[in-house]
Amino acid sequence: MTATATTGATPQPARPDGPSLVWLRDDLRLGDNPALTAAVERGRPVALVYILDEVSPGIRPLGGAAHWWLHQSLASLAADAAARGARLVLRRGAAEPLIGALAEELGAGAVFWNRRYGAAERDVDTAIKANLTDAGIVAHSFAGSLLFEPWTIRTGGGTPYTVFTPFWRACTAGPPPRAPYPAPEELDDAARGLGSDDLTGWALEPTRPDWAGGLREAWSPGEASAHESLATFLDEALPPYGTERDLPAQQATSRMSPHLRWGEISPHQIWHATDVARRGLTGAAATSATRFLTEIGWREFAYHVLFHAPDLATANLRAGFDAFPWPPLDAEALTAWQQGRTGFRLVDAGMRELWRTGSMHNRIRMVTASFLIKNLLIDWRQGEQWFWDTLVDADPASNPFNWQWVAGSGADAAPYFRVFNPELQATKFDPNNEYVRQNVPEWGTDTYPAPIVDLGETRRAALAAYDQVKAARPDPA
Repeated sequence: MTATATTGATPQPARPDGPSLVWLRDDLRLGDNPALTAAVERGRPVALVYILDEVSPGIRPLGGAAHWWLHQSLASLAADAAARGARLVLRRGAAEPLIGALAEELGAGAVFWNRRYGAAERDVDTAIKANLTDAGIVAHSFAGSLLFEPWTIRTGGGTPYTVFTPFWRACTAGPPPRAPYPAPEELDDAARGLGSDDLTGWALEPTRPDWAGGLREAWSPGEASAHESLATFLDEALPPYGTERDLPAQQATSRMSPHLRWGEISPHQIWHATDVARRGLTGAAATSATRFLTEIGWREFAYHVLFHAPDLATANLRAGFDAFPWPPLDAEALTAWQQGRTGFRLVDAGMRELWRTGSMHNRIRMVTASFLIKNLLIDWRQGEQWFWDTLVDADPASNPFNWQWVAGSGADAAPYFRVFNPELQATKFDPNNEYVRQNVPEWGTDTYPAPIVDLGETRRAALAAYDQVKAARPDPA
């Protein structure tokens, strides 16, 4: 191992009975954390470490809203760890040399982490595991972020799935997901002598200007908050979830997506808590619980696709869409969409909700994405990048996967001819304009902008463009 210590401490040789280093990433929790569980069961003192790596080759830097959430989540995790007698060590930079340096400083006998599924992240993890093994240090990774590892679910022909329904059927045909692991009641801390960055020094929170007021009002990051939100959802909103989940003015969704994205709660914890709740339900309410678990399955499918198509955020999954005749970028139209000033109430309400709260109702995400792609004829990658920067739940799998689904270029995609009409969607899902008025107070007044496009004309143009793709390279799917 060539890495050296960065804190000035004298490096110590690794030893079989040395402390365990737990490298936290997208799993900012103490409960149901397989890597932490393994470290505790090993019976040696434990050092908890988080590395903010946005510089290793291929790693995608986080967006602004994600940075804000990460700050709050790390602060919460540090407090939770301190309550159990442990200290959270923070470092920033390329993970490979930093993990090597930390292992040497600690005299670690083992390093544990939970797996990531992007290609660049896997490359980093593979290199670190090789370095640690060469140094005589046990290095082991665990399944902590998904219910089903992407390589374990295959079609009868041995290929990855490209359609959700058979994928999820294959997932649920086998044994149920394992039971969650309990959080340790106390930790024997090995990190006291390790240097740590100061979280505020990372400047993850906005200051000039401070645009995060709406995020603070809307969210409470952290493991405890994640479980409180899940409990509230299961008690109050789960029974009508199947019928009300598409109504953006209702508090009918779980609000679990950012907590899941940052690993403040695990899918196993959500699965088993929901399954327990489902046993006490009948009829439509029980169906609602099954529908909610299917949404967890959609996230699993997104990661299944990302694992097998690592360039999901930049390349069409269906190669035929490479021929799509995108016109030159209309910067004014893109800005109007980003700012929620398109003149279409549901689109504008969604985009303003996104900017204010760092989130958007799922039905409205589909409407706003369809409008950008199919009415403004702007490349889906522009929208994916905007969401990446503004969503607190910007997820490396779900974000590009869902954008490609709407565009028609992805797995199990919406048919190319499906164009969401934002006015019809508003009439159907926000009939009293409650959601619109919550987010666009000037709607219906003289100050509200006129529509920037004609829905009929732009729909016809989108269909004509898609017909060119189909004629150039018929898609067997």
